[in-house]
Amino acid sequence: PTSELGKITKSTPMGSLDAPFNPLSLALGAEATFVARSIDSDRRHLTSVLRAAAQHEGAAFVEIYQNCNIFNDGAFEVLKDPSTRDDVTIRLEHGEPIRFGNDGQHGVVRAPDGSLRIAEVADVGVDALLVHDTRADDPTTAFALSRLAGASLAHTPIGVFRAVRRPTYDGLMQRQLDGAVETQGEGDLAALLSGADSWTVVS
Repeated sequence: PTSELGKITKSTPMGSLDAPFNPLSLALGAEATFVARSIDSDRRHLTSVLRAAAQHEGAAFVEIYQNCNIFNDGAFEVLKDPSTRDDVTIRLEHGEPIRFGNDGQHGVVRAPDGSLRIAEVADVGVDALLVHDTRADDPTTAFALSRLAGASLAHTPIGVFRAVRRPTYDGLMQRQLDGAVETQGEGDLAALLSGADSWTVVS
């Protein structure tokens, strides 16, 4: 589902016909509470992202750009090659203006229509740059950041896009069970199974 149009694989020998979806956009659209991206060859960055994911309370979604030397060799080379990576990789840091490039000459700004676009810092000034906020409850901006990369990977954000605290399903379930025990007692499985409350299954 993430293969580009026309991609020839074992399952699509004549070329993929499906438009690829963006995994991060999908997770953010579902309001996942932790969403991040890293690159397999950037050990320090990958370690920090996975550590943050492990420390997050609740489910965490991490997309890892990993080379496949069988079907997609070199697909992420532009993000790994020292001669190109700084100009295309946007490293997200919470609370910091979003800028990138060898000298931080490029940045992310909000366009008049509310979308995000790439601008030259010299043209717009540092104050115009979007400040990254992983803790924003509304995932709209994180979603917009996830759309920047595109198929060419020309402007690819990596790092934590969203990390917000919300009650987890298992925590809410445990609270519900504790409430039931408090009001109705521990319960007796044997008494339930041998009780008069029964039903008949008709095939």
